Amino acid sequence: MSNENIGRAGVFSQANDLKNRIIFTILILSVYRLGTYVPLAGIDPIALKEIMANSQKGLLGMFNMFSGGAVNRMAIFALGIMPYISASIIVQLLTGVSDYFKNLKEQGELGRKKITQITRYGTVLIACLQGYGVAVGIENAGSIVTEPGMNFRITTTISLVAGTTFLMWLGEQITLRGVGNGISLIIFSGIVAEIPRALASTFELGRTGALSALMIVLIFVLVIFTVLFIVFFERAMRKILINYPKRQVGNKIYGGDSSHLPLKINTAGVIPAIFASALLLLPVTLSNFGMSDSELFLNISSMFTQGQPLYMLLYASGIIFFSFFYTSIVFNPKETSENLRKHGGYIPGIRPGDRTAEYIDKILTRLTTVGALYLTFVCLMPEFLISKYPIPFYLGGTSILIVVVVAMDTVTQVQTRLMSSQYESLIRKTKFGK
Repeated sequence: MSNENIGRAGVFSQANDLKNRIIFTILILSVYRLGTYVPLAGIDPIALKEIMANSQKGLLGMFNMFSGGAVNRMAIFALGIMPYISASIIVQLLTGVSDYFKNLKEQGELGRKKITQITRYGTVLIACLQGYGVAVGIENAGSIVTEPGMNFRITTTISLVAGTTFLMWLGEQITLRGVGNGISLIIFSGIVAEIPRALASTFELGRTGALSALMIVLIFVLVIFTVLFIVFFERAMRKILINYPKRQVGNKIYGGDSSHLPLKINTAGVIPAIFASALLLLPVTLSNFGMSDSELFLNISSMFTQGQPLYMLLYASGIIFFSFFYTSIVFNPKETSENLRKHGGYIPGIRPGDRTAEYIDKILTRLTTVGALYLTFVCLMPEFLISKYPIPFYLGGTSILIVVVVAMDTVTQVQTRLMSSQYESLIRKTKFGK
């Protein structure tokens, strides 16, 4: 076989691997979408439809969005992947304050597996609490349950916990054998699948006169502007110049080159918005544990609706906090500074070591501040419009942010795999040429 044929075989092999990964991802997401249409046992669909038709505002609408419409249908995936996200938040917070979790993080691959296992156990525990809360809430919502009682609560709780556990497993399979981050793609697919329904609902509001034609046009202009705004900020980064000194080995001189250390404005990506949303969903669970009849709790719950000051304040605070918290986890200025020093790299005008770490940390803090404000603006501004007009939740800032960012990250991973296959093909050709 010639060198050219061997190179082509390598390219085709890599291309087939990527194709299989994409097909696998699509199949897994299809299984997830089918699960959002499998109803819980003992639910009256007609009564459920009547109640849910007037309950798509505020946190319940957000819950329904993250579950891909499963809440609206009371399917086995009604809890969605949110218990896993809540468990991840708790574990990551413990990583920053607990010596035990800090040691696990420093143990490398073994520690990462232990942290993943703890997150799974936490997911099951939170899903049990939320599942039971949902079961109680359904019973108290009217005539939705055909045969209320402890048997219904146990059956519903088991079904919801099993659904969440299965979703967690599906997400892990996508991450391992598919393309992209599995958990993010599950949320992404749920939102995208419901967007056509949201568009049809918006046009129906225009037909009935609930929304004017001008308002519908303004909504779509705002959506397009939001998408462009997100793409601009997600691509924006600050490049720090890194110089490498010349060094002589024998009769040859190496080094003397320069490169850049890229720092994204939004290093945390879409995680802060998802984490902040997960925390805001806790009142929905608490409201079902015998508190739904409390006038005080009902007054507090009314403050967690779209456009309310408390809702906006907590949402913005959560986004800003998790922007800084998650950035501190994924990027360590001291570690970066140490790696530069080991390889002989330095920032012009900055001494290697602690001074370099302080300089990088200073720039990263400024960038994260801008990124946190950008995320807050994108997530909150459309919510004011949604709170005043009967616009579907899927056209809000949070949903658009998740869709755009996850799509960009997935496309980037696909391009990376394609480039990797091309490089491997070139290396094979070079070796055979020798």
